[in-house]
Amino acid sequence: MNPQPPASACFRHPDRPTGLACTRCGRAACPECLRPASVGQHCVDCVRQGQADVRPVRTVAGAPAAQRSVPYVTYVLIAINVAIFGITAGQSHSITSNYGSTLFYDWVLAPPRVADGEWIRVLGTGFLHYGPLHLLVNMFALFILGRDCEMVLGRLRFIAVYLASLLGGSAAVMWLAQDTATAGASGAIYGLFGAMAVILLRLRQSPTQVLVLIAINLLISVSLPNVSLWGHLGGLAAGTLATAGILFLPQWLKAGSPQAARTIGWGAVAGLVVGALVLIAAAAAQLS
Repeated sequence: MNPQPPASACFRHPDRPTGLACTRCGRAACPECLRPASVGQHCVDCVRQGQADVRPVRTVAGAPAAQRSVPYVTYVLIAINVAIFGITAGQSHSITSNYGSTLFYDWVLAPPRVADGEWIRVLGTGFLHYGPLHLLVNMFALFILGRDCEMVLGRLRFIAVYLASLLGGSAAVMWLAQDTATAGASGAIYGLFGAMAVILLRLRQSPTQVLVLIAINLLISVSLPNVSLWGHLGGLAAGTLATAGILFLPQWLKAGSPQAARTIGWGAVAGLVVGALVLIAAAAAQLS
C-alpha cells in the first residue's frame, strides 16, 4: 500500500499543512488565507491584486463616483453662510437689520475700500446677506444646485468652480458697479446655474429648464432695485466658463489620457481664478 503524499504547506504559514489551494494562482493556502470567489476560492494576495486592477468608477468630470453619496461641501458652505449671518445679526442686535454689524461693514464689497487694500471684501462679500429672506433664498438655491453640481464635479472641482464664480462676480462689480456696496452669495450661485447648464450639455440632456430659470432670475435682477446685476452676470460667466473648461476643454484639445484631461481642466479653472484676481487688481489700481 503506497503512503499518501504529504500535504502542501500554506504559502503564508509554512507550519500549516493544507490540502487547499488558490484557484487563481494555484498556490497552497490554509482556510485563513482564502476568500470565496465566483469560481472557487482566491488567496488574499490575488484578492488584493484583483481590487487594484479594477478601475474606479468616475463621473464625466473625472471625479470618483464614491464622492457622489453625500454633498459635504454644499452643506459646509450653507453652514458657513448661516453662521456668518448669525454673527452679523448678533453684532447688530437685529435679524432684519444685520447689515449694521461691524463684520458686515468690514466684508461688504465696496470697490473704493478694496482699492485701499481691503482685499478680504472680494471673498467675504459672498458670505454676507441682507436679512433672513436674502439668506433663505440663496441657501435654498445653493442646496438645490450645489448637491447636483458637487455630485458630478467632485468636491475639489466644485469648490474651485464656486470660488471662480464668487471672484468673477466680485470682478464684475469692481469694474461696472464701483459706487455700490454689494453682498450675498448670489454671484457664486449664478455660477452654479451656469455650471448646471454645462453639466447637462455634457450629459447630453436638455438644459432648457435651467436656461429658463437663469432668464427668470436675470429678469428679476433687472426689475428689482438694489440687486447686483453685474455681480450676478460676472458669477454666471465665470461659473459657466470654469465648468466648460473642466468638461469640454479636454475634448476640444484632444487630451490623450485621463490625467491630461484633469490637468487641462484644473488649468482652465486656475486661469479663470487668476484672471478674476487680475481684473480686480486692475480695477483697484484704477480707483486708487
